[in-house]
Amino acid sequence: MKKIGIIIVLLIAIGLIGYNYVFQEHRNIESEPPSHTLTSKQVAHEFSIDPETAEAKYLNKTIEITGIISEVSPNEIVIDNTVVCLFQTPTEQDLQTKQDIKIKGRFIGYDNLLEQVKLDQCSIIY
Repeated sequence: MKKIGIIIVLLIAIGLIGYNYVFQEHRNIESEPPSHTLTSKQVAHEFSIDPETAEAKYLNKTIEITGIISEVSPNEIVIDNTVVCLFQTPTEQDLQTKQDIKIKGRFIGYDNLLEQVKLDQCSIIY
């Protein structure tokens, strides 16, 4: 009888731990401090030398990148043709190409074909 009670308590504990792991709070990238601060040229250089090591270094980390805007759309900015920044909501800013910018976002991957670094949940730093 004691064994059944212990097993039930363990199953409940494992269930609660699993539930908390699966349904944990979402990260707020905008409020997180960046783990790395780079220019778009620095990050492009790192990926051109060793993409696998660079991807492992930055994957799912909050990074801050500065550079010059090369393309603008409501949900996306491309910096120096090497960094693609995706916004969760359309940006209300009046952004122009060839404008200096500082962006913070979560690194989600590197596109080998286009040689572009991808960030999501981006925010503009002033």
